[in-house]
Amino acid sequence: MDTQTSELARPNVVVVGSLNMDIVIEAERAPLQGETLTGEQVHFIPGGKGANQALAAARLGANVTMIGAVGQDKFGQQLITDLNANGVNTTHVAQLSNVTTGVASIWVTEGDNRIIIVAGANGKLTPAMLREPAIESCLRDADVVLLQLETEMETVVQAAQIAAEGDAIVLLNPAPAPASGTLPPELLSNATVLVPNQSELAGLLGQSALETHEEVTQAMHKLASVNNAVVITTLGSDGSAYIDQRNEDNVEVVYAPAHKVEVVDTTGAGDCFCAALGVALGRGEIVGQAVTYASAASALAVTKFGAQAGMPTQEEVIQFMKRS
Repeated sequence: MDTQTSELARPNVVVVGSLNMDIVIEAERAPLQGETLTGEQVHFIPGGKGANQALAAARLGANVTMIGAVGQDKFGQQLITDLNANGVNTTHVAQLSNVTTGVASIWVTEGDNRIIIVAGANGKLTPAMLREPAIESCLRDADVVLLQLETEMETVVQAAQIAAEGDAIVLLNPAPAPASGTLPPELLSNATVLVPNQSELAGLLGQSALETHEEVTQAMHKLASVNNAVVITTLGSDGSAYIDQRNEDNVEVVYAPAHKVEVVDTTGAGDCFCAALGVALGRGEIVGQAVTYASAASALAVTKFGAQAGMPTQEEVIQFMKRS
């Protein structure tokens, strides 16, 4: 991409999703039942898949509006303040009384982690709230609407339906994977781009795992045929794969390798990928170009600590792509 930063279009991106405060505790090991241990460090890190994607998209040059909910507490105010500082419009982030802001308690021990999420205000974002005239208009007028599954499913379905009434690209990141393993047909029918990871792709098709590229390829063809959609699967260190069922010239699965970088923290890499993909598609780039851009952005994201703190800027991605 040789385009200068100032010349790139600024798509209108709307994110409907979660806002969490991640409380990360580092310890030598996890406590046993009834045991108290002394931890090594604690970090309070803004998170939530929705907020992560909103902040990433804003840093990548999009005009971004966040739709979600927090409590009337210090965590909620900090999350809003951080998004505002990064250029995200939070006018439609509801501050609800009698409910806490969503929290993720993360224990980092022995090179692994254990996570407990309390949805809090995220679980109070209702379909009716999305039908408020100003929010409806925001969704319909968007170039791209980014959705995930850390809010109630009926709310995600409603957001996709409203967005589909306009001309928005509806990008669905089906994470965390639904307990049922399936998505509502009305959600699938309104999603123009599906972005699962490898395990989520398997779950959506009722399979326990996908072990080989051949199995991934077959699964992607099957999912893309459901609603003639674009399917892009993230494959971790193996990169990503994509298929555009709408394009007769691109009906085969294409594999895109990952960039080789020094990994510091993979938290939020998937959110960065989805945000960058949405921004690129919103600018009018074809799927292959958008995947290339998203791959570069997410590669940069893992070189820094923290989901939101590690999100790269548009200029950083462009320079990285030139070097690569």
